[in-house]
Amino acid sequence: SKPDPATYLGSGKAEELRETVIATGADTVICDGELTPAQLTALEKVVKVKVVDRTALILDIFAQHATSREGKAQVALAQMEYMLPRLRGWGESMSRQAGGRAGSNGGVGLRGPGETKIETDRRRIRERMAKLRKEIRGMKTARTVKRAARRRGGVPALTVVGYTNAGKSSLVNAMTGAGVLVQDALFATLDPTTRRAQLADGHEVVFTDTVGFVRHLPTQLVEAFRSTLEEAVDADLLVHVVDGADAFPGNQISSVRKVLSEVLAEDGRQSPPEMLVINKIDAIDGNTMTALRGEFPNAQFVSAQTGEGLDELFAAISDFLTRDDVEATLQVPFSRGEVVSRLHQHAHVLDTEHNAEGTRVHVRMPSALAAEFDDLRV
Repeated sequence: SKPDPATYLGSGKAEELRETVIATGADTVICDGELTPAQLTALEKVVKVKVVDRTALILDIFAQHATSREGKAQVALAQMEYMLPRLRGWGESMSRQAGGRAGSNGGVGLRGPGETKIETDRRRIRERMAKLRKEIRGMKTARTVKRAARRRGGVPALTVVGYTNAGKSSLVNAMTGAGVLVQDALFATLDPTTRRAQLADGHEVVFTDTVGFVRHLPTQLVEAFRSTLEEAVDADLLVHVVDGADAFPGNQISSVRKVLSEVLAEDGRQSPPEMLVINKIDAIDGNTMTALRGEFPNAQFVSAQTGEGLDELFAAISDFLTRDDVEATLQVPFSRGEVVSRLHQHAHVLDTEHNAEGTRVHVRMPSALAAEFDDLRV
């Protein structure tokens, strides 16, 4: 409950840990918590092997999975932010570099000793971080433009969020038939992937797969992976996927909601509506299933692996999307033929009739679209 400021564990426990390391022949000690730079150094001195904390471990996993240019840039930035206060110099690398002719016989009045190696490293890292931040800002602009284009198209945006390894990518694949990478691994998805799908009633929707959330997400990562969280903030509906086979699904749910609320609070926005989806029901026994249904009565229960429950999930999404739909008859003149094609694309055309003035269309459409065509109503 109260970590020791020097070694995190306390000197006695650290010595015990050293004995365990020797007995097991371990070459690394991983701490499930965040260590300060001083604690990391002190603990390494006692156990005499490499010590890694939770943040460094998560950053390592992220670095292995980053594929896109933006993903790599964000991971690199987060790693540098983590490394900067933890840089250390050993022996020779702490010695000063001679500046000018300081190392020769004519040293008086000339430039003295230069930066230490560690100062040079810090400066280089800061310069690289500034460059990466600038690059990421540029990529953010491109992403915002794409998202704005999707919003203009009027296609509802559904963002799939959830704890890491809850089966989000598998669910997106099952719902869209897209070939999104699926692995039974933590943080297999690092970049938001967007795919279109068509619901049974003809509605077109866009699913965005996002990076998995995790307990005690290190602050560098909340900042670095804002791109994923932005997709979540701008969604019409959050499809919150939970691993039903996990021992404590409630903990996963609260971790995800906590991270989302932090980001929303910073942006001063309201959270989009959420639909809870309990995944992996093929791996759950009857008693657990009954308990889950009791605990989450409004959730959808699916298996992305077997396809069970997907039809019900699609129906629930359709119901949500059509809750504010408007039914209307429009008289579209021949001069505005693009309206008819737009209605076919983004609305549910019930009946079409051609007359002398143009095309009369009986349509069910989202209220936002209906407002655009108010002048054509009959």
